[in-house]
Amino acid sequence: MTSSAPVALITGAGSGIGRSLARVLALEGHAIAAVDLSELGLRSLADELKDKPLAWAVADVTDASGLQNAVRDLESKLGPVDLLIANAGVGYETSAVNYNVDAMNKIIGVNLIGVSNSIGAVLPGMIERKRGHLVGISSIASYRGLPRMLGYCASKAGVNAIFEGLRVELAPFGIHSTIVCPGWVKTPLTENLEGPMEHLLEVEDAAREIVYAIRNKLCFYTFPGQMRWKMRLMQFWPRSWQDGMIRRLMNRVKTKKLGEKEAQG
Repeated sequence: MTSSAPVALITGAGSGIGRSLARVLALEGHAIAAVDLSELGLRSLADELKDKPLAWAVADVTDASGLQNAVRDLESKLGPVDLLIANAGVGYETSAVNYNVDAMNKIIGVNLIGVSNSIGAVLPGMIERKRGHLVGISSIASYRGLPRMLGYCASKAGVNAIFEGLRVELAPFGIHSTIVCPGWVKTPLTENLEGPMEHLLEVEDAAREIVYAIRNKLCFYTFPGQMRWKMRLMQFWPRSWQDGMIRRLMNRVKTKKLGEKEAQG
């Protein structure tokens, strides 16, 4: 049975930011279409929100046809998707010194191609209905390339480029596009890092910031505010100054162990 509530499709909904977004949006009256690789995470989310309209599907965002089938199944249960939050992502060290092509391709595959696949699964319907809202969860790391975060920065910069183009082209169709760039957030993606991470946010606080951007249909939103202004100011510096500051900051953040900490969450 379809729901009369607006439907929010969230990828990577089983844990981290995606799970917190599901909680907040469900409380605000959205029906939640939850997608993740982890069936366990999705089942526990469904149990947590058992009094709310929610349907879930296990799907890999890098599998375009599989994701489309999952979205069609969720829409048959809840109704057409009004809001897409392309949140699924992975993040782990990709270094120039030990350049790993497989690691680069995995990160770009999930964080960029996966976002494109997510858009492709819902956009035709939104265009037909002439309404909808596309949200890409990017990162402050999209502002420039960072040492040992080559794949992550590249993937998030690509997300920004897609959504910038979407915003301009889809405006006449009544479809909104929002890019959200969080700073450091306490999720499984940051668990394998040690050292000072400035303005580290709890995941619940990050989710509230993202929902603020969604509710107000902001084009581009970076948080927390202290990091937003630092990044904007740094963009006016010569590249040599930027490189020196980034080198000092990144030398203070170390990886405890190499490897993928979270699958599409």
